[in-house]
Amino acid sequence: MSARILFVTGTNTEVGKTVATAAVASAALRAGSRVAVLKPGQTGLAAGEPGDVDDVRRLAGALTTRELARYPEPLAPNTAARRAGLPPVSPAEVVTAVTELAATHDLVLVEGAGGLLVHFDDEGRTLADQARAVIGAGLAAEVLLVASAGLGTLNIVSLTAEALRARELPLAGVVVGSWPQLPGLAERCNLADLPRSAGAPLLGALPERAGAAADFAALAAASLAPELGGTWDARAFARTHEPVAGQAVS
Repeated sequence: MSARILFVTGTNTEVGKTVATAAVASAALRAGSRVAVLKPGQTGLAAGEPGDVDDVRRLAGALTTRELARYPEPLAPNTAARRAGLPPVSPAEVVTAVTELAATHDLVLVEGAGGLLVHFDDEGRTLADQARAVIGAGLAAEVLLVASAGLGTLNIVSLTAEALRARELPLAGVVVGSWPQLPGLAERCNLADLPRSAGAPLLGALPERAGAAADFAALAAASLAPELGGTWDARAFARTHEPVAGQAVS
C-alpha cells in the first residue's frame, strides 16, 4: 500500500498550521500508521532551537521528522535564505525527501511556510511547485488547507482553492486551525460557507489553544473528520453553531 502524502498549507501565518499537522499525525499514529513530517524550510530560528517539527513530535508522539533547511530570520523562505547567504530549497530536494519517507511510512505530511504561494527561491517557486514536482515524480499527493475561522477567511480560501485548481493540485479539504471558545456570527456562518469557498469538505475544527491540551491525542481525534482519522462530524458541528436568522450573536 502506498503512502498518503499531504502538503499542509495555511491561508496565512499563525493560523494553526503546525498544530493541525500535529493533530493529523496524532490521529494517524493512534490508528497504528507510520508517520513522517517534513519541513522543507524553517525560518525564524537559529540552529539548535526547537522548530515546527519538534513541536509536532512533542504533541503527536513518536514519528519521523525531517527539516531540509533553516534560516534565522522570520521571513519568507527565499528572502530569509538570500539574507543569510544560504541556498534555497528546491522542489527536487523535496521530491527526494518525500520519496524516501514515503517508502517507509504510511503517511507523509509536508508542512509549508505561511501560505501556498510563498516563495522558496528567487525563481518564485512555492509549496505548490514542490507538490507538483512530487506528483510529477509519480507519487500521489494532496493539499490540506488550514484556515482561520473568522471574517476575511472566505476570500483567502477561495483564492487558494483557485490557485490549486489552476495547478491541478487536489485539495483534500479544509481544517479550521483555531476555533474560538466564543465564536461570533462570522465564525458560525463560515462553517457553512468554507466548503463552498474551497470546493472541498470541511475536515475539522481544532479549538483555540489546542496545543496546550492535557490529552492532545484525544482532542485531535475529536476535532478531525474520519477522512483524517478522527470522529468529528462536520454537519453536527455546524448545526450546533448555526445562528438563527435575524438573531444577533455576541
